[in-house]
Amino acid sequence: MSRHVPRALSLAASVAWGELRQDPVRAALLGLRLLPTPVGDRLAGVERRLAARARTAGPTATGSGTARVPAPAGRTVAPVPGRVLHLVTNGLPFKHAGYTVRTQKLAEAQRADGLDPHVVTRVGFPVAQGVLDARPLQIVGGVPQHRLLPSRLPYGQDAVLARNAELAGRLVERLRPAVLHAATDHGNGRVALALREAYGLPVVYEVRGFLEESWLTQAPGRSPDDPTYRTRRALETYCMREADLVLTLGAAMRAEIVARGVPEDRVLIAPNAVDDDFLAPLPDGALLRARLGIAPDDLVVGTVSSLTPYEGIGTLLHTGAELRRRGVPVRLLIVGDGPERAALRALAVRLGLGDGGALFTGRVPHDQVRSYHAVLDVFTVPRTDERVCRLVTPLKPVEAMASGLPVVASDLAAMRELVEPGASGELIPSASPQAWAEVIEGLFYSQTRRIDMGINARSIVARARTWSRVAAMTRDAYRALGCRLPP
Repeated sequence: MSRHVPRALSLAASVAWGELRQDPVRAALLGLRLLPTPVGDRLAGVERRLAARARTAGPTATGSGTARVPAPAGRTVAPVPGRVLHLVTNGLPFKHAGYTVRTQKLAEAQRADGLDPHVVTRVGFPVAQGVLDARPLQIVGGVPQHRLLPSRLPYGQDAVLARNAELAGRLVERLRPAVLHAATDHGNGRVALALREAYGLPVVYEVRGFLEESWLTQAPGRSPDDPTYRTRRALETYCMREADLVLTLGAAMRAEIVARGVPEDRVLIAPNAVDDDFLAPLPDGALLRARLGIAPDDLVVGTVSSLTPYEGIGTLLHTGAELRRRGVPVRLLIVGDGPERAALRALAVRLGLGDGGALFTGRVPHDQVRSYHAVLDVFTVPRTDERVCRLVTPLKPVEAMASGLPVVASDLAAMRELVEPGASGELIPSASPQAWAEVIEGLFYSQTRRIDMGINARSIVARARTWSRVAAMTRDAYRALGCRLPP
């Protein structure tokens, strides 16, 4: 047994006890995730059902709405020039999502640019998510990832964040960063502001999404009048206003942040991006096509996405059924996982796509994504017309464009920042399978048009959306805050 496991068991037990008193379903979910991997894999369906039933409130969810986290007792530190401490919720290799990929790729690019980035995840991660053999320090892709793993955690967000700030303060005293770079959600931002109070370090708050808007889409009946929504929005706005600088992903997000009272000159865009290597030619997709049972002349349309309600995968399935009705030999490839997976598979069967017309791969490692891009002819982003989708520009279509794929997306403000209709893809009303089918059928009959769109898409990404460019922008932003940087 690893020497880290006993402490992790103690931490997991304290989290489970708190959850058991508040929501037994969340406690059962944690217990399931602590099972050995072979057992857990066999119970994946049970895990998804528990996750769907569990309340979102927990020791790191909504809390009481108290904005300020108490500053830890600190001492003066002499910052190391160029050292950056990223405060995030979770990270690789334990959590694979657009959020964790962005953290890692940005940090790797900063390291290549001469900065010294470190990442610290939220207190209790990844033990509170079921990983017992977690080390206080891991090196991932050359980037140090620090875990805050006490032997126990209190219950309730205010108490947890106070403990988070205390432990992060000890890390600050060891590392002596020049800047604190916190990313969504507000818990990370509030801890960073507490550390600024203790150590006098500048705080950058990176708004990667509006999680209160995502919360509205996760269950029927939720509204902006709900106290949970209002509290989350207020806490996010507090972090934006209090930070020395705000970074965000796109123009629609920047406009929303400015509308919340943040001066325009304190809000910069650091877009989602790709590695320079992502712009290389795709691998040969023939072998993977054959393994998936896809004929060489089939049109493969699909996406890489979390399977959540607002991603609109149902629209894609209805579009596939309509194209098949028209005689177009289309196969749908849906890469990813999430709470909607079982319902979407059932919908595919009802629509007559259960014979392989719709392929659900589940989640794949990020380093395999381009292999699946090589199978696709058209990448789709059928997001619903929800406020969160109108605001937030996702990472996955940027990666698809870098791979030279035309992108067909819902006609939403955030997607207009990415897709140039007729040049790099097309924009379509979000919930109209007929309109989607018309556009995709036209692309099926014009391979030359698809190829030209893909070339344009790759060029757009190469010009402005590489992590090296974003890293250079963050360097300039840190310097403007007065941070000492290496030459």
